[in-house]
Amino acid sequence: MTPRDRLIVGLDLPTVAEAEAMIATLGDTVSFYKIGYQLAFAGGLELARDLVRDGVDIFLDMKLLDIDNTVANGVENIAKMGVSMLTLHAYPKAMRAAVTAAKGSDLCLLAVTVLTSMDETDLTEAGYEYDPHTLVLRRAEQAHLAGMGGIVCSAEEAAAVRKIVGPDMAVVTPGIRPAGADAGDQKRVMTPADAIRAGASHLVVARPIVKAPDPKAAAEAILAEMQAAL
Repeated sequence: MTPRDRLIVGLDLPTVAEAEAMIATLGDTVSFYKIGYQLAFAGGLELARDLVRDGVDIFLDMKLLDIDNTVANGVENIAKMGVSMLTLHAYPKAMRAAVTAAKGSDLCLLAVTVLTSMDETDLTEAGYEYDPHTLVLRRAEQAHLAGMGGIVCSAEEAAAVRKIVGPDMAVVTPGIRPAGADAGDQKRVMTPADAIRAGASHLVVARPIVKAPDPKAAAEAILAEMQAAL
């Protein structure tokens, strides 16, 4: 894969009009976009269908979690949209239901391990007995056993996750921040080059690009850094 195949730009914007303007600004520089809650609930699902028809790769970041039947039914319909990637929380029963529902499609199911905005204090408050690193690795192993297509984790855990899942599964890392960039609400971050060297297959970058004064230049700089790391 080229850096352009590996860079996923998060369309974390409030309206479809703003998302379409950002896509136009980035032009051919970017070919893979993430649509999450904010945009999905403002018409982003229809935008996703339109972009898929135009040959654009879409990562639908829905982080599904529900009873098995509900997860399976949702995954079946999402697979019909033609999107490339879909996230769900890495709970074993939900993952097994999703894998069965996606069978025969090209949908890559991604297991969200521990959010990059969470640290050990946050996990303790939520009732987990594991630190972030341990929980990420436990969930990566469960996702691998369930037959998931990839893992979502902090780039800090990418190298350890890669050892568990092998060379074929996707390792998708949000929380990417170029050197000197503001971390914002992210607590486990890494630069694009370091994430690639750690074993990430795809980098998710939102604010450092979509909030930049020159989004296209910001994307090009990140792509150049990724290329150097490769």
